[in-house]
Amino acid sequence: MIQLDHIAKVYPRADGLVHALVGVNLEVPRGRFVAIRGPSGCGKSTLLSIVGALGSPTSGRAVVAGEDLAALSPGGKARFRARTIGFVFQMFHLLPYLTVLENVVAAVSPEHRADGVRRAVELLSRFGLARRRGHRPAELSAGERQRTAIARAMVNQPAVLLADEPTGNLDPDNASEVMAILADYHRQGGTVLLVTHDEAATAVAQQVILMRDGAIEDAART
Repeated sequence: MIQLDHIAKVYPRADGLVHALVGVNLEVPRGRFVAIRGPSGCGKSTLLSIVGALGSPTSGRAVVAGEDLAALSPGGKARFRARTIGFVFQMFHLLPYLTVLENVVAAVSPEHRADGVRRAVELLSRFGLARRRGHRPAELSAGERQRTAIARAMVNQPAVLLADEPTGNLDPDNASEVMAILADYHRQGGTVLLVTHDEAATAVAQQVILMRDGAIEDAART
């Protein structure tokens, strides 16, 4: 499902080059739940952005769901993300002027809107947000905002879910609820790549990868 071969990412800076990723090799089979841990600045989020075709490596090859990402045009990458990848971020990134339902449906392409609305309603009901569909993000708790964001990430039924610190702004109860949702998505056959500082969040993962200084230090299976 995910294959990274000798991935490097270098950023130029006034005082020299920053090596965000250094020779990363990673293979994630379809249907696996993988957690990535490591100190801030070790390259976790950069790795996630490359898998999700939001960023490009300086060198190396990234193949996700059979697609060689380097071969895709900008438009092709956008279509790949829409049909294959679901993103969940620490800061939710909900549109403040849209309702909960509208935020979720915003991820659906116009030609699939009818099915998308149906799936959005089902997801919101499953996530305990049926009565909040008409509310705007400012009227929600942090946990409700993150569950809305996860519904948006899942509404297109992606094969891969990329979650970057999804529990970082949540209290323990809401964090546990979010991790339960991700675990359920995995049980239904989804592939999850989770970046987290939270040791408790890795309990549901099948594999924990430790990163340091842009490289994979350890890739233990649980």
